[in-house]
Amino acid sequence: MKIDWAALGSVFGVSLSATVALVALFTLGLVGLSKHEAATEQGGAATLARSGAYACFALCAAAVAYGIYLIVS
Repeated sequence: MKIDWAALGSVFGVSLSATVALVALFTLGLVGLSKHEAATEQGGAATLARSGAYACFALCAAAVAYGIYLIVS
C-alpha cells in the first residue's frame, strides 16, 4: 500500500482552512449579535451589526449545506 502524502497534506490543509474559516464566521456572527444587544440596551440602534451577524450565519449555513451536498453527490 502506497500513501500519497502530498494529497493527504492537501486534504488536511483545506480541511483546516475551512474549519478555521467557519469558526471565524460564526464567531463574527456572535460578536455582531452581542454588539447589537449592547447598543440596544444603551438606547442606540445597531442594525448594521445585526445584518452583518445574520450574513455571517447565512454564510455558515451555506458552507455546511455545500459540504453536505458534496458528500451526498
